Amino acid sequence: MKRSPRPYAALLGVVLLAVTSASEAAAGGGPGPLGVTVAAGATAGTARVGALFDADGGGGVGGLVGSHFCTASVVRGPHRDLLVTAAHCLAGHGPLVFVPGYRDGKAPYGVWKVERDFLPDGWAEGRDEDSDVAFAVVGEKSGKGETDGEGVEDVVGGNRFVTRTDVGATAVTVTGYPDSRETPLTCTNRPRSHSRTQQRIDCPGLSGGTSGSPWGNGFGEVVGVLGGHEQGGATDDISYSVVLGAEAAALYRRAASAP
Repeated sequence: MKRSPRPYAALLGVVLLAVTSASEAAAGGGPGPLGVTVAAGATAGTARVGALFDADGGGGVGGLVGSHFCTASVVRGPHRDLLVTAAHCLAGHGPLVFVPGYRDGKAPYGVWKVERDFLPDGWAEGRDEDSDVAFAVVGEKSGKGETDGEGVEDVVGGNRFVTRTDVGATAVTVTGYPDSRETPLTCTNRPRSHSRTQQRIDCPGLSGGTSGSPWGNGFGEVVGVLGGHEQGGATDDISYSVVLGAEAAALYRRAASAP
């Protein structure tokens, strides 16, 4: 899993403050400067990205959850209840909740309980880094103002999950929640091949908690998920994703068709 922030995290915070005012509009409305990490604006697109919390941790959002530790995002599915994240974010954890658009202790679109998870055989059987992608199905929103049969996709929308794309064909935007921050970060850059089965992106400051972050292109498609090699990267400046192929496509079909 993306490790906790290194000592220069405080310096990064200063840099973020310096560039956010100039870059946040671009990052929120479209690709900003390549390879620059900024605070993510609150937009329809970032509302589909959220933080994962332990459901029984105490404290946190509405007193229901503990500290967030990974990122997930809503993808389209027939039951409108589907998330994608990294397999290492789901494996071995107890009850979880998903908070889309989480900011500063608030859950603007509600708190959604993870009901089922779907791990690929390669990860479940051997923690294969080339299988570090997973899906989760969430139930109805909990707390006040509960929806009447609406799924999370009905509330915030969802991106398409797309496999077999060419690495680096387009720039992608990575949006996720470092566990040291209460708002998401975002960075746009062009990924490169690390190996036949892994892709990488150079974006500073994507520290522990950003595992599971979607790599979205300009067509509303998720073409990568932060994880894979070194469970997403041993440093904060280089992040990885599995090259999404046949195994990821089959897992998506299985999760999407689950009753």
